[in-house]
Amino acid sequence: MSHARWSILLACLAGLFAAVPNTADARVDEPTELVNQQHCMFCHTSDAPFLAPSFRQIADRYRDVPDAKAMLEIKLRKGGRAHWGDTPMPLPSERGGPLSAEDAHTLVEWVMSQ
Repeated sequence: MSHARWSILLACLAGLFAAVPNTADARVDEPTELVNQQHCMFCHTSDAPFLAPSFRQIADRYRDVPDAKAMLEIKLRKGGRAHWGDTPMPLPSERGGPLSAEDAHTLVEWVMSQ
């Protein structure tokens, strides 16, 4: 391939990648039905600690932690010991019932986008 063709190809690829939005920092819309079903706001708020850390604090703490999303999804599905203060994550039966893996993923994606 000639130098001119390589230059054109590289310019096209650069333009293509420049047009792709960076979704890593994209804010995810609140899954309000799930948040209400699981009673998330009984303990959490968006930006200030309450009975538990805020969603923003959770996102800031775990954003760069490998496998954090998977750990948080499991914690949502099973409950768990306190990682912040003395308040553990309640069992699903105490929050609104069982949570599917897909719904846990949806909630974690939303929290991590804060």
